Amino acid sequence: MQPSVQSNGLHATIGTGNWTGFTIGLEPVYAAAAEWKVWLAGVKKPWLCWNVHPRWSVVQQRLVKHFGWTPVVGFDPRVGPPPLEPGAILIDFNERFRFPVMWPHFPLEFAFLFTARLAFWHADLLCRLPVMEQLVALFDSLEDGQMSAVLDRGGRRNYLNFKSHRYWELCGCTTRAASENQFYNGTGWWRYFAMHPKCTVKEERERREQYSWDSGVGILYWQKKYNGSIKPIDIHLVKEGHCSEIMAKDYKSAPGHQTAMRNLPLELESNYSLDHEARRLRLEQFL
Repeated sequence: MQPSVQSNGLHATIGTGNWTGFTIGLEPVYAAAAEWKVWLAGVKKPWLCWNVHPRWSVVQQRLVKHFGWTPVVGFDPRVGPPPLEPGAILIDFNERFRFPVMWPHFPLEFAFLFTARLAFWHADLLCRLPVMEQLVALFDSLEDGQMSAVLDRGGRRNYLNFKSHRYWELCGCTTRAASENQFYNGTGWWRYFAMHPKCTVKEERERREQYSWDSGVGILYWQKKYNGSIKPIDIHLVKEGHCSEIMAKDYKSAPGHQTAMRNLPLELESNYSLDHEARRLRLEQFL
């Protein structure tokens, strides 16, 4: 997935977390992260909730609060901020950049710059209460330098294609030392990790180019090549609540489905009823 150039000379996919389009340099990101850090001062258990649909975001915020974590609400700039639950913290991660689209991958890559710990999940994921209990216990158990995420081998078709395996940001939690070590080894969350600015050795870049371009491949590479400490989440534990095209029959795609400008809010609403999913997962109390 190569980035497209916008009229302002920037690539549309910078905000989605794609090193092949990263042309702004790291200093503006460091400056923005210093501001994000101020918002999270004193917050012990921040959980990133990315808004693409206000009702879904509110349910996620309520779930996070129910388990004693603080919802940190970011948002797709095409959607804007959702209503906030009491105690939730809204951060406009795109305020300094004004990218046409931003995904949670962007701040997640730089978590070490603004928080000691950060849980995260997809905007279209809901989990039953017993599943949330397991996730929270796992996240609470992480020591600095450890992280947790969903291990994704790509199903039976790709099971033996090891260079396409990855850790998936469907849900997880990172810590400052893990995030920092990943970044300075050039093995973070963004796509095309071979192009990471911290990967400067030609031979190493060529080695990485043999791997899949997808997000999270660098995280698995960090575990394998740099002895990174990761507590994996079984994909079967959480996939039933993933309201995505993977789980839907006759999925209705919006225009631009295969591009960075994919209209996820429209697709989510066209394919899933939040009320139905909440009942199915016994989460009615959070509606």
